[in-house]
Amino acid sequence: MSADPDQWLPGDSWLAGGTVLLSYGTDITRGRPRRLLDLTGAGWQPVLWHADGNPEDAGHQDAGQDAPPVPALELAATCRVAEVYALPEAADLPLPRDLLPGLDLFRPCCDSFVASYKIWNVSTVGGNVATALPAGPMTSLLAGLDAVAVLLGPAGARRELPVADLVLGETRTALRDGELIRCFRIPLAALRQPSAFRRISLTDRGRSAALLIGRRTGPGRVRIVVTASTRRPLVVDLGGAEQPPATGEGWRSAIDAAVADEGWHDDVHGTPDWRRAMTHRLGEEILAELLPGAPAAARRTTGDITMEGTAR
Repeated sequence: MSADPDQWLPGDSWLAGGTVLLSYGTDITRGRPRRLLDLTGAGWQPVLWHADGNPEDAGHQDAGQDAPPVPALELAATCRVAEVYALPEAADLPLPRDLLPGLDLFRPCCDSFVASYKIWNVSTVGGNVATALPAGPMTSLLAGLDAVAVLLGPAGARRELPVADLVLGETRTALRDGELIRCFRIPLAALRQPSAFRRISLTDRGRSAALLIGRRTGPGRVRIVVTASTRRPLVVDLGGAEQPPATGEGWRSAIDAAVADEGWHDDVHGTPDWRRAMTHRLGEEILAELLPGAPAAARRTTGDITMEGTAR
């Protein structure tokens, strides 16, 4: 058991909840690991609020002292999915619940796991991100809220990387040899912005074929983060200066351009053409919900079925 990057040797793998390793075997680790270094005994506090703008780094002795503190929600890499699900109803929120609409995304993302509640009590946020599966819902949640991953490496190395840049493709990340994910920091500003969630699957309770999270980032401006239908998280900003317009046409052109170099994801959970069509549609629904003047009865696709008016 170790959470010390200096203990890492070539061929080792960091172990969090272990649920993916038990499900997929060594396909994920690209061969049998030499050793598994267990992070679960590190004692990291699962959830920390740094809402006063002066965070105490609680175990981050190597934190950059010159960087200005940013009000944020910190989730340890070893935070369990069950703890993420419970967070929106926590008693110690730094602001009244209705001032943190971004928390509305937490439970739908947890529900997007193809897993039982028993798995939620073992599976970790960091493990889900590090596995880098296109349909990983913790990747969707964190990328959708502009989260930054704090990465620790050998010899005291420390760096920060947006989650949207940490996941490079299916089972591929930007983690270097010996690096581990210490935690994720979600800016409080992102949690305060109006948000929207859309997901679709081919089957009831099936794996996500497209999962989109949108936030209204300013007057007439929307950020949409696409996962599951793409090989890695893609961030599209609409409505700002030198950005595509926040319209259906602007959205479709922008996401098609972002996907062009690598193509839409293709597996048994959805063909590329269908994923593209669903991504277009769900993005248009997000725009209709987040921008002023959206029709009150806009069509919404959430979970696995389409409904009129309200989400399931």
